[in-house]
Amino acid sequence: MDSSERSTIRSEQKSRKFLKSLIRKQPRDLLLVIGTGVSAAVAPGIPALRSWRSCIEAVIEAAEQLEVLHPGDVAEFREKVIKDRDLLVVAHDLIRKMSPRTGDTKPNFFQDCLMEVFDNLEHHIQNPVVLQSILRLMERGTMVLTTNYDNLLEIFGQQQGKPMESLDLKDKDKVLQWARGHIKYGVLHIHGLYTDPCGMVLDPSGYKDVTQDPEVMEVLQNLYRTKSFLFLGCGETLRDQIFQALFLYTVKNKVDLEHYMLVLKENEDHFFKLQADMLLHGIKVVSYGDSFKQFPEYVQDLTAQICKQRSPDADRVDSTTLLGTSCVDCAKRKLGENGTDSPKRIKQSDNGIPTI
Repeated sequence: MDSSERSTIRSEQKSRKFLKSLIRKQPRDLLLVIGTGVSAAVAPGIPALRSWRSCIEAVIEAAEQLEVLHPGDVAEFREKVIKDRDLLVVAHDLIRKMSPRTGDTKPNFFQDCLMEVFDNLEHHIQNPVVLQSILRLMERGTMVLTTNYDNLLEIFGQQQGKPMESLDLKDKDKVLQWARGHIKYGVLHIHGLYTDPCGMVLDPSGYKDVTQDPEVMEVLQNLYRTKSFLFLGCGETLRDQIFQALFLYTVKNKVDLEHYMLVLKENEDHFFKLQADMLLHGIKVVSYGDSFKQFPEYVQDLTAQICKQRSPDADRVDSTTLLGTSCVDCAKRKLGENGTDSPKRIKQSDNGIPTI
C-alpha cells in the first residue's frame, strides 16, 4: 500500500464513528477471537493465511508435493474444496485421511503439511499494525484465543520482548490458568498449533477430555457470559464445531450478552441480514469498511479509542454501580424483573463507568 492510499484510508477512518458500547469497554473486559483475517493482514505473502479455503488448498498442494496423499485423494479433495460449502467438514476429512486408521490424530502427515505451508513465518510479517494493537490490549488485560494454526502473534510479541505463551486445550492446568486470567500473554489455540502434533484437532471428539470436564467447561463458558468477545478477522467461527462445543451449546440467554464482530461490508443486503442474525447470538456486527485494506487501520483506531478509557481502578467506586459487560437495557429489564423500582436514567461518567 503506497503512502497516498494509506493517507486516504486514514482520513476515512478518522471520520468513522465507533460504537460507544464497545469503545467504553475496559480492555480487561474484552476477549479477542482471532481468525484468518488477522493473519492475512499481517502476512499477505502466504496464501494459506488468507482464508480457510486457501489454507486447505495449500495443505492439499503440500500433501501432493510430499507424496503423503494418494493422487486420487488429492483430486477428490480439490473438488470438495470447490463444491462443498462446509469447509470445516472437508478439513476434518483431510485430517482423518492423513492420520492413522485407528482414528487417533497422532502421528499424522497433516502436521508435516502445515509445517511446509507455514515455514519461516517470522520472515513473512509485513504489516504488524494489527498485532501491535492486539499486544497493546493484552498489556491492559485483554485475553486472546484463536482458531488459527499459526503463531504470528506469539512470534511478533516475542520480538517485542513480551513473554508470549502458546496454549492448547490438551493442557488442562494451563487452560484453567489462562481462563482465570493468570497468563497475561497466553494465546489459546482451540484447534492447536502447527508446531505441536498433540494439540492439532478439528473434530470435537478429539477434545472429549475437555468438553466432558465440568470444571474446564464452566470456566470457559463463564468467559462467554462475563467477557465481551471481539471477533477479529473471523468468518466461519460461529459455525466452528470446537467453538460451538466450548462456548455456544450450553450458554443460555445469549441474546442478553454483548459481543462484537468486525466484518467487511461488501454487500449491504448481506451485511444487514448478518447484523440481524448475529443479534440472536448476542453479537453486534460492525463494518470496518468495504475494503480489506481498511481492516488494520480500523483495528488500530479502535484499540486507541478503547485504551483511552480510564481504568475503574483509578477511582474508588461502589461495586453496585458497575454493569459489567451486560448492556444497559438488559440491566434495566433485570431490575424490573426483580421488582426493583424503575431505575433512574443511566449515564456515562467521565471515566467511562456507567452510573445511576
